[in-house]
Amino acid sequence: MEVCKKQKFLKGLLIIQTLGLLIYTVIAIQNDGGNFLARAIEFATSLTWMGQFALDFQCYLILSALWVAWRNNFSINSIVIAIVAMILGIIIFAPYLLFLLSKEKGDLKRVLIGNR
Repeated sequence: MEVCKKQKFLKGLLIIQTLGLLIYTVIAIQNDGGNFLARAIEFATSLTWMGQFALDFQCYLILSALWVAWRNNFSINSIVIAIVAMILGIIIFAPYLLFLLSKEKGDLKRVLIGNR
């Protein structure tokens, strides 16, 4: 698969993930209310498979937030983006990656490591 097709696939995947999670989030708020933090803590402390999944997912979110901050040399803006992405997940992370793909003209090395 040529690079252009791979980038189109990645961009499409990121857009689908963002829209899918936005829609799912709206439905979840309608069905379960907006108190996500209480539910997340409840799951994480339940010592069940849902708790294991919630904790595992939180670990991924923390790692992605650290990467965002590191990639941008821990600037104030990157720390803010990292914290928001850690809370909202793919709803922020995927558009951020789309932004980087555009900014770096598809150069995945620069997307991943920035100006290092």
